[in-house]
Amino acid sequence: MMEEVACVVANSNAGWVVVEIEMKSACNHCDNSESCGTSAVAKAFSSKMQRFSIQTEHAFSVGERLMLGLPESVILKAALLVYILPLIGFFIGAYSGNSLAGLFSVSQDLLSILFAVLGATACWMMGKRLAKSLEQNAQPVIIKSLGKPINITK
Repeated sequence: MMEEVACVVANSNAGWVVVEIEMKSACNHCDNSESCGTSAVAKAFSSKMQRFSIQTEHAFSVGERLMLGLPESVILKAALLVYILPLIGFFIGAYSGNSLAGLFSVSQDLLSILFAVLGATACWMMGKRLAKSLEQNAQPVIIKSLGKPINITK
């Protein structure tokens, strides 16, 4: 299970809590601009915080930290749909274009490339749609409460 720390920003009496998670880069060095040149691009184009609601039976106060969990299978299935499915579509499209080129007396290379791009694009769009529905059905769960952060004033 993948775990992430979230902060409660709103609490409703209807059994829902709104949490906010700070988005991190894959290497976790985007806060340190001396690590690489990609940090400037990441800061310019990515939002730092993500908010969403989680259904819960417990009442949490605003500012409380929660440990959230999401099964790795959801992430792996979404990655498979978005990365592998277009690759399969690419090869099927290239094979189809190569096979059809003989029937229409057209350049095999041109039709193979065209059908490969069309197959990859179609499968990528289908994979993206399926991954989005997979993500919507997979809600993170609250593993435990970490309490409120300690404020140290100097």
